[in-house]
Formats: sequence, C-alpha cells, structure tokens
Amino acid sequence: MPIPDFVRALRGHVGHDPLWLSGVSVVVADDERILLTRRKDNGLWAIVSGILEPGEQPGPAALREVHEETGVDALLVRITGVESTGPITYPNGDVAQYLDVCFLARYVAGKPHVADDENLDVAWFDVDALPKELTETSRARIAHALRDTSEAWFQSPT
Repeated sequence: MPIPDFVRALRGHVGHDPLWLSGVSVVVADDERILLTRRKDNGLWAIVSGILEPGEQPGPAALREVHEETGVDALLVRITGVESTGPITYPNGDVAQYLDVCFLARYVAGKPHVADDENLDVAWFDVDALPKELTETSRARIAHALRDTSEAWFQSPT
C-alpha cells in the first residue's frame, strides 16, 4: 500500500511506532450490489478506504479514494459510522490506528477496475453473497451502511 508523503515524513521521526491517523471508508452500492476491492497488503476483500491528506475534508477524500482505487465515480449519500480502529500492524512493521469516518455512496458512472497499486482486484458482489474473505471491519461497515436508518452508527460507551 503506498504511503502518503506526510506519513513517510512522520515515520522518519517515529519509525514503526504507532501513529494516530484520520481515515475514510466508503460502502459503494448500486441497487443490489456492493463494490469491493481485494487488497494487495493482505489479500482480503474490503470496502474502499484511505488516509486523509493534511487539510483534506472527509467527503472529498472519500470520493477521491473511490475514484483512485476503483476508477468509478460515486455520490455520497450519508455518513454511516464514526469509529476508531484498534492498532494495525502492516507487513513492513509500521503500526497505525485510525479514526474512520465511513460513508454510504451510490455508484454513478465508470467501469470498475484496479486503478492503483494498492489492490489486486475490484468487483461487484450481491449484498447477500459477500465473499468469505471479507475483512471484519468491512463486513460491519456494510451492515451499518445498509441499515434502514439515516442515523450514523458509533461505538457506545461501555
């Protein structure tokens, strides 16, 4: 997965130590399907996601990530969830944790294809036939996005 320049600069100071980063994820849907990418870093299917650049707003970042990763254009419908992830250790040893803003988006145009070097494949899946090799975070975010409510999901205090 390509490392943004600003993260590379931070890594020059902190090495592999944990970084707290802002991210977006997007459940891209048409009438009956969800668009997924097969990630190069772990081989699993996932919804589109990425890191916000410094000063970038979450909505435009989400649409940028969809286009950069899949080649399609989408329209944001709503925020479906806000959560922080647990620590993630990448194959190169970097550790990161994310505050993620998840969106539901409707497909507008374009033929889905691998449009970056972060993914191995891009494909549509029927909502009731998602792949077994789907990340757990994506499975949860899809469920939250497809609930029949306009309210965003968030982790309740325990």
